Amino acid sequence: MSGRTPTRACPERTCVGCRERAAKTDLLRIVAIKGACVPDPRGTLPGRGAYVHPAPVCLDQAVRRRAFTRALRAPGALDVKALRQYVEQTEGC
Repeated sequence: MSGRTPTRACPERTCVGCRERAAKTDLLRIVAIKGACVPDPRGTLPGRGAYVHPAPVCLDQAVRRRAFTRALRAPGALDVKALRQYVEQTEGC
């Protein structure tokens, strides 16, 4: 034994809004379903996912630069109404 305590590596992801790396648990996974961005807080929905900080600032940046369409490889523009509503509801908690 080397005397070191075993530490588990914390998976990191990059926020598509601010482009900063953060722990996977600090970010919200987004999935494209039927032309809309859907929040996946449990991380269990099938399909390609993108990560964003659950904050309106990062969400606005991602929408402005069309990051969801690019990250999720969607053929056209994605509706973010449900995602924006989810972020606004969880921000108050």
